Amino acid sequence: MTAPPHVLWRPTPEAVEASTLTRFAREAEVRTGRGFPDYADLWQWSVDDLDGFWRAVWEFFDVESETPYARVLGARQMPGAEWFPGARLNYAEHLLRHRADADVAIRHASELRPLAELTQAALEERVARVATGLRHLGVEKGDRVVGYLPNVSEAVVALLACASLGAVWSSCSPDFGARSVVDRFAQIEPRVLLAVDGYRYGGRDFDRRDVLLTLQDEIPSLETTVVLGYLERTPDLAGLRGATTWDELEARHEPLTFAHVPFDHPLWVLYSSGTTGLPKPIVHGHGGILLESLKQLGLHVDLQHHDRLFWFTTTGWMMWNFLVGALATEASIVLYDGSPGHPDLGSLWDLAERAGVTVFGTSAAYIGACQKAGLRPREGRSLAIRAVGSTGSPLAPEGFDWVYEALGPDVWLFSTSGGTDLCTAFVGGVPTLPVVRGELQARALGAKVEAWDPQGRPLVNEVGELVITEPMPSMPLRFWGDEDGVRYHEAYFATYPGVWRHGDWIEITDRGTAVITGRSDATINRGGIRMGTSELYRAVLALDRIVDALVVDLPLEGTDGWLTLFVALREGETLTDELVAEIRARVRTDCSPRHVPDEVIEVAAVPRTLSGKVLELPVKRILLGQPADSTVSRDALADPGSLAPFEALVGSLGPKPPSRGG
Repeated sequence: MTAPPHVLWRPTPEAVEASTLTRFAREAEVRTGRGFPDYADLWQWSVDDLDGFWRAVWEFFDVESETPYARVLGARQMPGAEWFPGARLNYAEHLLRHRADADVAIRHASELRPLAELTQAALEERVARVATGLRHLGVEKGDRVVGYLPNVSEAVVALLACASLGAVWSSCSPDFGARSVVDRFAQIEPRVLLAVDGYRYGGRDFDRRDVLLTLQDEIPSLETTVVLGYLERTPDLAGLRGATTWDELEARHEPLTFAHVPFDHPLWVLYSSGTTGLPKPIVHGHGGILLESLKQLGLHVDLQHHDRLFWFTTTGWMMWNFLVGALATEASIVLYDGSPGHPDLGSLWDLAERAGVTVFGTSAAYIGACQKAGLRPREGRSLAIRAVGSTGSPLAPEGFDWVYEALGPDVWLFSTSGGTDLCTAFVGGVPTLPVVRGELQARALGAKVEAWDPQGRPLVNEVGELVITEPMPSMPLRFWGDEDGVRYHEAYFATYPGVWRHGDWIEITDRGTAVITGRSDATINRGGIRMGTSELYRAVLALDRIVDALVVDLPLEGTDGWLTLFVALREGETLTDELVAEIRARVRTDCSPRHVPDEVIEVAAVPRTLSGKVLELPVKRILLGQPADSTVSRDALADPGSLAPFEALVGSLGPKPPSRGG
């Protein structure tokens, strides 16, 4: 018999009534002449009647177009769906229209800068100045402008200025190494680079002027480099060709205007993680991102005029773009640049107190770290947090427990899953539904997410491939340079023709909730029992002495697969026989006897990308003998040195021959 769901939180009737989602549902009832007694009915309508739903989103949020659109969906097929043909709008214009001049739009802080505020009037003036500067540098509609910038207010200003001109934006965080940046930016041939001279992380300063020289040498399309003095007030431009300062970029001020572009005009280029081969340059459009931001942040995160949204991110992760999109609502945003663990894990909670954060967004890994450290953020702090968002990887049930133990029973925790590919979450938070331990609340409106078996049959209460069976406006327009669309098709539509395969395992329950169990291309199949790696991590990381883990199943000769678990231990701990036995017992109990690791090995650090993703497949390839440099771009890693122990293990794993004794 299935255990009843463990409900951790329910919205009060007053909160349900005050939510933007409730108001939207009531307007939809009037519009359609049908009733939506619960979220499940609203969701079903949103995916059955795409035209009606997305028209309702457009009108509810008062999207403005210079010219009327002819229809909602000009073409419905995937790939190739055409949205709102005839519409002409501008993303930046919609992000700069909601607040009075004196209202605060952005609060920002970093390890180098104290907390400061940017009012709506000041934000508009700075956007106008940067847009003016870019125009005088010759930037026109369709040109690419790239940012090698930290998560500071200037980065948001630059994105909005670029979008106002109809130019195309792309960004990398300055902790990306030169090779990784070149691999991304060179593909889109930018005219202008906006960059910092360096940055501070964990109390240490990192000079990046040598990287700027490399970018100029290896990206021949660059005409101008604009340097923001972040480490030094006046940056050193020595050796840089065609370089100028940020102050000079902002020196002129012409009235802020907006280029009204087609709905599918390119807005920005995001990138896949780039652990193997060149990162895929993913192109999103003005209209699709605007509508998705309004729906996801307005309805699902329920941002209202009093809210202050913080999400810990860098400019190299799609969550930064998602965070900026909150300016399309009446809420304000909070930025932070620096280490979440400096001087200690309480630093982000200190920021939340100082900035009055009401919605605190972070990663499952950070929640896990706070849990391991026994942190209690409310002790000694006066926090205004009403909601906590988690993404990046599946949040373990123990992470749910920690949030409610440490932050209190009244906090709404929404765990979300989506991706860079659509720059949104398509499974996650719903402010009018209860929170069940270990589960995502529901599928997002307009996102027809299903779990499929290999034959393309929908599954309920079973794990299957996460697919999206109907188009969404923020699906990529294309990959930059993929003129025939082959790479785009192969990335998402090769497995199930005409249906988006995302690459995750998902279980959708008969209650409408969901559980993500890991990447489907990293699934471990032992004796016919499939298991996502996140399930093993949950079991292993429940042990207090273990702070991180990575598991690979190696197809070694003479075995049915050699399941190897790598663990990073808490400082001062060692991998004893007793701990190995405890790990194996925990996996046997929590997962299955078939998934008990054959070998457990201690490493100093688990290899992760700069956005925090575990490198399961690249590590597997390295252990099978592929050269590391052909398997993974080291510049895409948070700690390039973390690969060395795995390279040293090549050829040494597997069953050991019996020792010869007398």
